[in-house]
Amino acid sequence: MSTCEARGAAALKSLRKARGWSLADAARALVETARQLGQPLASSATSVQRSVARWESTKRPILPSERYQLLLAHLYARGRDGQIALGSGSDFAHLLDALAHLGAAETQLRELSALLVRTATDGGTGLLALLGPTTQLSMAAALADPTRVDDALLAGMRAAVGDVNAQVGSLPFARLQLLLAPVIESCQRLLAGGVPEPLRPELRTVAAQAYTLAGRLAFETRDDRASRALYAAATDAAGQLGAPWRRAVVHMSHALVTLYSVPGIEAARELVDAAVRDARTGDSVRVRARAHALQAEIAARSGAERHAQTALSLAWYDLDRGVDGDPAPKSFTADHLRGFEGLCELYVGDAAVAHDVFASSAEALDTPRERVQRAIVSTDQALACIRLDAPERAADLLHGCANSAAGTGGRVPALRLRQARKQLRPWRREGFVADLDDHLIDVLGS
Repeated sequence: MSTCEARGAAALKSLRKARGWSLADAARALVETARQLGQPLASSATSVQRSVARWESTKRPILPSERYQLLLAHLYARGRDGQIALGSGSDFAHLLDALAHLGAAETQLRELSALLVRTATDGGTGLLALLGPTTQLSMAAALADPTRVDDALLAGMRAAVGDVNAQVGSLPFARLQLLLAPVIESCQRLLAGGVPEPLRPELRTVAAQAYTLAGRLAFETRDDRASRALYAAATDAAGQLGAPWRRAVVHMSHALVTLYSVPGIEAARELVDAAVRDARTGDSVRVRARAHALQAEIAARSGAERHAQTALSLAWYDLDRGVDGDPAPKSFTADHLRGFEGLCELYVGDAAVAHDVFASSAEALDTPRERVQRAIVSTDQALACIRLDAPERAADLLHGCANSAAGTGGRVPALRLRQARKQLRPWRREGFVADLDDHLIDVLGS
């Protein structure tokens, strides 16, 4: 038995004992959970008890099957007070760690987490689900007296923002707004209160991240006024941190939503140019690469081929540098940049090259978090197909994009879908276009 497996078995045992359960109690709880979920176990409670004992074995523990992982997730998603708690420090978070030590795949654990977050928000409740129990108590105390803010509370808030961000692509945007709302309100109230000065930079960092994500979510749910206000707050918070790359991140997110919510391209261009200026003086080469990539897209959409190619070259140069200690090392990758490269080829280059670049990029964007981006890239690939006189292939791609747009409620994929559908007008009498229209009406209502 490896040390990792021993740690997982011990963690499962610790979780059980913290509830005051014997092996038999845990077995009965799992049987009852299965019954409540409408998936009763064929095994007897005695047989389930033996399974529990094998998971916790000090000699040769085994990983619970996927079905038992699901039951354990539902069982430990509710704290001892009966409330759903999924955030850092919760029993559910400890369960995921235990299963990981026992060998559960990262994709399976991600799916479990997404499922439980979805369950928590099914009835419009569970708004504090991503705030761990300790964070909830600390936040309540800090809102009553801001001088009680501490590092642990800020870490919990940061983790909650990260958890919401991780669910993009797995849950509808409207649900993500609900989950983020407590953090947004807390940031607003704490920034206006008497938080100790040494902790204010970290609070502003959390606020900038939370407001930026909230601005994007508000845009996706078609609340443009709220989106603009949140981006303004994010820009202000990031601007007080003395780290220009953080404000560049806000500008880039704002530029993307502006591109689709404001007529013309100039407003988005101004934000991208501001992002480039901040990124060039900032510490993150990855953020700088993304800023140059966005600059290339704006130039390509304007028909400025030389400017687009220059910006793309700068983006590749930034990525190839690979500076150690980048404060945002995973914020932008070569796979993301290939999507921008495809856009430039689509607007000012070769449609065949664009198609191949989009296909490669979409295949690489395979995590749930990248589901929205993959739908956007696939829609652009369909546009390339249309320009290559392959409309039926384009329609096939758009069917998949429609499902993704419907699943997330994403505004940009839906807008790109409508743009691509307009390009199919010359084939409107063809059966494959009629099938696509039926599908769009079924899932998007348009």
